[in-house]
Amino acid sequence: MDNGKALIYEGHDIGRSRGGPDPKNVDQPLRTPAGALTQNGVFLEAAQKAKAGTASPELVRVYEKIRAGIWVYAGIFRLVDAWQELSVGGQVFKLRLELTENALEEVPAPWEVGNNRIIPTAVKLEVWKRDGGKCVKCSATDNLHFDHDIPYSKGGSSLTAANIQLLCARHNLAKHNSLQ
Repeated sequence: MDNGKALIYEGHDIGRSRGGPDPKNVDQPLRTPAGALTQNGVFLEAAQKAKAGTASPELVRVYEKIRAGIWVYAGIFRLVDAWQELSVGGQVFKLRLELTENALEEVPAPWEVGNNRIIPTAVKLEVWKRDGGKCVKCSATDNLHFDHDIPYSKGGSSLTAANIQLLCARHNLAKHNSLQ
């Protein structure tokens, strides 16, 4: 939502158990059988306090699932709202998260007004496929980063796969914000 600056996240399902029900077809509980808040309950309570102005919004690191077993860091978001609603399988929790201001560049390049450092999912998927899920420098397949070929700080776009590449952590740190 809002060009990647906000998202609605569905809360955690109950754990999967052998021979048990499909977690997608069971209400997401607010409390454990012992009465403690579940993770969903903790999020709901924190969002309600933030919305009421009795606490600052909690900061949440968000990761985006690209494909099975592959997650990428999407930034730090503020938890600003939460609610329960009926879904196909039962009651679910919904959480509204908004990207923190410090995760965005304050002044975008004049030729990219409205652009920010966030790489859209479609671009990530295109780059992942193009680069074969490997570092373009050494073919490593672990600890990969989506890197701007022309650094964002030097006017590079986040909106096109032509300016994004996969680099392992070693090569990404070595490159820093230089042009190579």
